[in-house]
Amino acid sequence: MKQDLIRKKNISDLLERKKNTRLPQTLSAFDLIMLGIGAIVGTGIFILPGTVAATHSGPAISISFIIAAFVCCLAGMCYAEFSSKIPVTGSAYIYTYITFGELVAWLVGWALVLEYGLAVASVATGWSAYFNGLLQGFNISIPQALSGPFNPEAGTFINLPAMIIILVLAFFLTRGVRESTNLNKIMVFIKVGIILLFILIGFFYVEPANWRPFMPFGFEGILSGAAIVFFAFLGFDAVSSAAEEVKKPQRNLPIGIIGSLFVCALLYVAVSFVLTGIVPYSDLNVSNPVSYVMQLVNQGWISGIISIGAIVGMTTVILVMIYAGTRLLFALSRDGLLPKSLMNLNASQTPAKSTWTFAIIVAIFAGVTPLSQLAELVNMGTLIAFSAVSIGVIALRQNKQIPTDGFQVPLYPVLPIITFLACFFLITQLSITTWIASFIWFLIGLFMYFFYGRKNSILK
Repeated sequence: MKQDLIRKKNISDLLERKKNTRLPQTLSAFDLIMLGIGAIVGTGIFILPGTVAATHSGPAISISFIIAAFVCCLAGMCYAEFSSKIPVTGSAYIYTYITFGELVAWLVGWALVLEYGLAVASVATGWSAYFNGLLQGFNISIPQALSGPFNPEAGTFINLPAMIIILVLAFFLTRGVRESTNLNKIMVFIKVGIILLFILIGFFYVEPANWRPFMPFGFEGILSGAAIVFFAFLGFDAVSSAAEEVKKPQRNLPIGIIGSLFVCALLYVAVSFVLTGIVPYSDLNVSNPVSYVMQLVNQGWISGIISIGAIVGMTTVILVMIYAGTRLLFALSRDGLLPKSLMNLNASQTPAKSTWTFAIIVAIFAGVTPLSQLAELVNMGTLIAFSAVSIGVIALRQNKQIPTDGFQVPLYPVLPIITFLACFFLITQLSITTWIASFIWFLIGLFMYFFYGRKNSILK
């Protein structure tokens, strides 16, 4: 039994099976950058800069974003090395399968299911709130009972808009990856344009006096803020989920991962500087800080445009996270750890059963469960995956089966070790409630593995 738990994938067998279940290779480096920006820029840029500045970091929120971006960039380089050398669907799950064996791979895959599922559900809940607000601006209202998660005291029973947006985007994904990425590109251009509009106009209302004191909560506040705004960068790992559908993966995957992180980091830092420069940081603890500051400077017309940008931004996050979640289920199914039917492709050459299974389950959670308090769980799942991938690079370099071409992490092995330590440090900053909930989630995952996955694995 011990040998079962540490059995590893053979690279040549993995690439051979990839040929037998090939997904069409249609994505360029630009497509991947757009995919990464689509996954990363959402609620993080429209909400987190204000609330974290007010409660944790003050005007130094920009430094918190830089620290979080630095950790993500380190992890991104580790992902880039794996994905360029092993361009196979499954992301961190596949990488740990090759380096650490089946049980660790399953646990990392299970952590990613948590990340993608909760990210979709929580962002869809936020999308619903913004969408309801937009409709009210046109004197249209959704019945109270259908406008929020199950809470009889508040008169809400199901969050219908959140469920609908998940299912609609799942439908687009089943039509083909090229169609989905084209839709994502359009929405990314819209939301980035709106963000740049805010930065450009807001710059003229900045009062440098509002940046003093710059670190009201000290350096500890900056670090705790970094652990929270880390959530804002989640999604770049979804780019590696597209590995099998990328043209020239050795070149395009590293560009897509690092490029999307760089663009998003610039946007986050610029928005943070403008936001905390317009009003004192203590006034930013509101649910819509970007719109709020525009109203304070009598630019209400931009506030409405920003609401549209928030809706579009969250739509792309939901789209890309569903995409990543379905590709993960596809990989788990292909390896026998989940039912084989989930790897079947439809006429558009997309894993339709994986897509609908993931979307329906997550839509139910988004419809009936208030998930805002579970955002830290998304961070936990991601940081576990990042830790495994970063330390896995060291094991990867020792594997003689791995192709020598492709991207390589610079300053090896120092940077992978620093990445692992940085991710572990951020894990220690999460609350005890998150640790307990994560422990329960992994117990469920172990139960599923020992009663199904271990017996049905193709490596048995």
